[in-house]
Amino acid sequence: MSSRRTGRRWAVQFLFQRDYNEGPLDEDLAAFWRMNDVNPDDRPFAESLVRGVEGRREEIDALLAGVAEHWSLRRMGGVDRNVMRLAVYEMLALDDVPHVVSINEAVELAKLLSDEASGKFVNGLLDRIRKQLEAGGEPSSAAEPAPEVADG
Repeated sequence: MSSRRTGRRWAVQFLFQRDYNEGPLDEDLAAFWRMNDVNPDDRPFAESLVRGVEGRREEIDALLAGVAEHWSLRRMGGVDRNVMRLAVYEMLALDDVPHVVSINEAVELAKLLSDEASGKFVNGLLDRIRKQLEAGGEPSSAAEPAPEVADG
């Protein structure tokens, strides 16, 4: 597995954990590295992704909410939500990673860490953002969040 792919996997795992136990970022990262057997070569990329997502989390969440029809971020699975946050960050900030690569990596991570249906869900939302970005405009983050739909 490539170092970048492994870094993405570690970043998603950290972000997922952080959704439920958020503390000071530096302390949380240090504890995460101590608790997990992470190859030191994979840490720099993973940590840059984590810091990037955390630094732009409000913006990223607004973009995801703008393309998620009938889904609030809170209602999405935690793995799916964090896989997509990571991919959106890559599409917005990493010029050396083509958008389709970010999406493909996200789909594979969703399948690996969640399930096949998650891969399709992640692909659909990220492709909407990709199309908006490639059309030359920013994705619509001003859209109203999707209404809550009762589970049931």
